[in-house]
Amino acid sequence: MTAGSVLKPKRGDIWRADLGDGRKHAAVIVSLDSRNFSERADSVLVVPFGSYGVEGPTVLRMEPGETGLPEPSFLKAHFIQLLAKNKLIDRLPRVLSNARMRELVAMIRRAVDPDAPLPPERQGASRY
Repeated sequence: MTAGSVLKPKRGDIWRADLGDGRKHAAVIVSLDSRNFSERADSVLVVPFGSYGVEGPTVLRMEPGETGLPEPSFLKAHFIQLLAKNKLIDRLPRVLSNARMRELVAMIRRAVDPDAPLPPERQGASRY
């Protein structure tokens, strides 16, 4: 089922998506719902998960119980990207919590502004 059918992407949702490299990736919708629900906007902002990484100011390790993914995964805020809604394949059952979304937004800000403050829970994060 694609985003153009019944399901609409929502901020914090985890979707399986075609990111253009021939593989399907899990990604979190980070754009505002006003954009996500708009019929005039044909794209959303996403942050993809990776299967490996090192936790740091723009990378967050997440466990399967939190994401619903089969193994630990790494959200990589520095890979934020614009994705056509028709590249969203299906919504996965889990949604990021509000606290995790705030943390992710702080990581995105940090990816474009290295002087941006880290939230308290990320103060000990290493550099990439």
